[in-house]
Amino acid sequence: MSQRWFGIVAISIAVGMLAPARLSAQTERAADAPHGPFARIAIMRAIDGHAVDWEEGYIRHLQWHQQAKDPFAWYSYSVWASSERQRWILYATFGHTAAELSNPVAPADDERDNLVNVLPHAQFLGNWIYEFLPALSRGNGVPTPTSRAEYMTVEVNLGQGKAFEKALAAERSKLQGETLWFRLVVGGNPPRYVRLRPRANLAAILDERDDQALPDNANAFISKVTVETLNLRPTMLVNVTPAPTR
Repeated sequence: MSQRWFGIVAISIAVGMLAPARLSAQTERAADAPHGPFARIAIMRAIDGHAVDWEEGYIRHLQWHQQAKDPFAWYSYSVWASSERQRWILYATFGHTAAELSNPVAPADDERDNLVNVLPHAQFLGNWIYEFLPALSRGNGVPTPTSRAEYMTVEVNLGQGKAFEKALAAERSKLQGETLWFRLVVGGNPPRYVRLRPRANLAAILDERDDQALPDNANAFISKVTVETLNLRPTMLVNVTPAPTR
């Protein structure tokens, strides 16, 4: 999980924006922090012709995390419905303090295992730190590991992030089901937000399509919206137990 990690940690410490525990403990501690909790979200795809080797190598790398007693909970999703990222793997860890993200388990050994098992078969195409926004959300910042999830990326016009958040906060009471909002803090061009809505199946996402729309009073601040559907990968999880299917 350490690809591009050292550079991101250095930037994070420099700006002061940016710990070990299992899933529930991560969220509890992060809630006491002055900022956060934070999520690290990254994405990669297989090099052409390497799909099988890539998945096998990535699973071996996750086994390294388990053997190293990594306390982080790692989620992995494949992008199922997307205009350009279909079959890519989005991997993430949620509910952390800045101190936790600054101190990953055995980073040099992590990078070494990555070089052997993952990098020969994959391209890393994004690596971001997001801050969870409880005032806009329904949930605690650590998603329920359901079979499916709706993943929305929202690009907001420069200088209008606060106005966008205010518009979402005004409609928070209308949220139906788990809805998690995150604000980009490191790794891209802010203001950018992602919304994650874990759901048991595709039918639940489709049945709630009216709830997918953003509030009308938020649209004036938005330059681009992308909606994708994710599939949880049960063989690619660390310290995460998939929710029962319904």
